[in-house]
Amino acid sequence: MAAPDERYLDALHDFHRARQRGSLEQIVAQLTGRSDRLLSFAEVSEQLQIGEGQDVGRQRIALDAIVGSVGRYADFTRTFLPRRESAQERWARVRAAYDRVEDIPPISVFQVGDAYFVLDGNHRVSVARSLGGTHIDAYVTVVESRVPLSAGAEQDELICQAQYAAFLDETGLDRLRPEADLTVTAPGQYRVLREQIRRYHDWLQREAAPERGPGGGAIPFEAAVAGWYDEIYLPVVAVIRRRGILDYFPGRTETDLYVWTVEHQAELARELGWEVKADLAANSVVSRYSGDRQVVLERVRRLVRSAVMPPALSPGPPAGSWRERAVSERIELFLFGDILVPMGGSGAGERALAQALVVGRREQSRLHGLHVLRKESAATRRQGEALAAAFRQRVEAAGLSGEMVLERGVVSEVICSHGRWTDLVVVELRHPPRPQMAGRLSSGFSAILRRCSRPVLAVPGEPSALQRPLLAYDGSPKAKEALFVSAYLSARWELPLVVVTAGESEGEAEAIIDDARFYLIARGISATYVTRRGAPAEAIRETAETTGSDLIVMGGYGFQPLVELVRGSTVEQVLRWRRWPVLICR
Repeated sequence: MAAPDERYLDALHDFHRARQRGSLEQIVAQLTGRSDRLLSFAEVSEQLQIGEGQDVGRQRIALDAIVGSVGRYADFTRTFLPRRESAQERWARVRAAYDRVEDIPPISVFQVGDAYFVLDGNHRVSVARSLGGTHIDAYVTVVESRVPLSAGAEQDELICQAQYAAFLDETGLDRLRPEADLTVTAPGQYRVLREQIRRYHDWLQREAAPERGPGGGAIPFEAAVAGWYDEIYLPVVAVIRRRGILDYFPGRTETDLYVWTVEHQAELARELGWEVKADLAANSVVSRYSGDRQVVLERVRRLVRSAVMPPALSPGPPAGSWRERAVSERIELFLFGDILVPMGGSGAGERALAQALVVGRREQSRLHGLHVLRKESAATRRQGEALAAAFRQRVEAAGLSGEMVLERGVVSEVICSHGRWTDLVVVELRHPPRPQMAGRLSSGFSAILRRCSRPVLAVPGEPSALQRPLLAYDGSPKAKEALFVSAYLSARWELPLVVVTAGESEGEAEAIIDDARFYLIARGISATYVTRRGAPAEAIRETAETTGSDLIVMGGYGFQPLVELVRGSTVEQVLRWRRWPVLICR
């Protein structure tokens, strides 16, 4: 055993090594922007409104759970490495006295949530950590806090917890909904929640005013808090949970994602001129801001494609992505709740609007008009505003709601960018893709069909009553999306459905159509099935004529863009006839 003076010298050496590590930890904290400081118990007590304490006796506690100190929070780093040379004598004396963590006398701590603050024994904690210890004996006093504090609490978390305590004081949400957990990880989030509750309260007051009359009294603020939580907050959180969106943002909370989603909704509403559903906004938050490796790679791929690939050669979104991301959760309501209708000058788009109103009345849709200004001037702006006023009047006369926005840009690109926030795009078919390859390459309509992430209803003439749909089915992935839509129309709108398939032989056509037959039978939908040999386009035309169909439903482009440009497609042949509305799914 070393002599006492040798033990003390060894302890001094250990102190200087710990001091050097503490200096390195401070440098790393400065470079990374993370705090290396212990939390002050006095500051935590003030901000979290800590109550009375209860002595729970001696316990074994984790050293990593000690996050602060009552009086020496400035003397040590977050991992209890010494910050000051003046601590060396006392630190060395403690270190020289004990060779094992188990021999160190118990310290005294306050416990707040899962975190501990040292009342007596800071140097013992530092020495215990230098010895490689993971736990230490402590006399624990548990103090009450209205909000929890984690063992890994940082300064930002302390601020968030203080703001949460103030939010609960103001709203009483923890009393009204004891199960509610609205913790956040970034300061400033509760400002958004307060503003939402205030606006909801104001709305309740306005709605109740006619019924209550002059002496009816005000809506209690607590009723607004509970209503906001039940009717506004929880439905958005349900979307976040169903979509597993938290998996894309490790370390964040549901309330973090809620705030980001509703703020993104507000941003999109300012950009688009209409409200966007929460599920679409939540998906957009993931695609724009998640650091998940696959999401980032997809973001990079989209940027590269848009930078180097002409619109006519863009493959567009994968088949079924529109339904998977935007529709599957709303199928129990209506499939086409939001409809985009591009409108032009000199009557362009009037037929599309008339057809959209037919769909809208069946689906209780909200219609979104879009007018793309080719050039910005006072005259074109006035023309666009007059068009918007006429649009609103037509929509309101049909008993629906809607609005029109004016945008600048390339028509097909603006339609596709706005279409992704709706469920259906209804476009007047004035200029179908021409049969020549150069015509297909320059066709704005082809660009819309290829790049738009939502189904497109092409309207070539007077609006159809949409009573007799014909599904053109070839078994391809996009045809399966058309099958899904046709099944919905037949079941929800109570329409008779005809399914046609063409093949090189009767056997091939029967095998393909059996796929559709099994799908529809499983959903209790009866249909008429037609199989033909030969070219698909001719089979579609002949069947539509003989059955009196007034709507053709089919999948979008089936081949790669370059192949379609060279060979043409069945979709383009059907569009060139300009005889039936064509609902093109992807």
